[in-house]
Amino acid sequence: MNVRSESIGSTLAEARRSAGLTVGQLSCRTKIREALIHAIERDDFSLCGGDFYVRGHIRNIAKAVGLDPEAMVHAYDESHGGGPAPVRAASVFQANSAIKFRDRRSPNWTMALAIALAIVVIFGVVRVMGGTGDDRMAEERTGPVPKHTSQAEGAPRRAASVDESKKKAEERARRAKTVTVRVTARERSFVRVRDAAGRRLFAGRLDAGKVSTWESTTPLKVTVGNAGGVSISVNGKDVGSLGRPGERVTRIFEADKP
Repeated sequence: MNVRSESIGSTLAEARRSAGLTVGQLSCRTKIREALIHAIERDDFSLCGGDFYVRGHIRNIAKAVGLDPEAMVHAYDESHGGGPAPVRAASVFQANSAIKFRDRRSPNWTMALAIALAIVVIFGVVRVMGGTGDDRMAEERTGPVPKHTSQAEGAPRRAASVDESKKKAEERARRAKTVTVRVTARERSFVRVRDAAGRRLFAGRLDAGKVSTWESTTPLKVTVGNAGGVSISVNGKDVGSLGRPGERVTRIFEADKP
């Protein structure tokens, strides 16, 4: 196919049709928009954004439809005033004007030291002149605080002591109405505990060394199968054993009477 006798766009369009490709299929292969391909096939290169991009699109399309990419780019350059002029490396890297570097000067340590010394002197004078006033203001601010603090702290302490006394009184009143039985097994023994209504609170064996405690607002009925094998305390008072070893004993314990 004579590229020079035909336009670039018609040559690419004819080659695309010969390859059996639609514009959409060619767009998928080259990643070039369909509208841009239509314009190139009509020799309208204004949408490409410049000769550099035109050459790239022509090269990709020619390669996809089976044409020589370089021959097509060359044909485009000849029909549009020739290829881009080569650029000499010397002209690229040649400086238009001499670059001036500022002389590096050594720091003026004398001036820096004088400024630092002046700052220290000014700070000292201000500190001396204003120290007395600051101390007096600090005393005025903090003077009445200890009295106020002590008064504020005293009220919670008195309230806490009142609450603690009230709790102790309530605890004593509660214990006065409660019976507490503590059973310590020296030997393996059977123990059964019931309340005044006859409800069973415990029934089973206590192994040696075991300790069990029951508390109730009603009298407790305690039955021990091995009376000599256990020690009992009621309301904190040691009662000792209820009987002899192997003896079955039942006792009823009540709250302390005033």
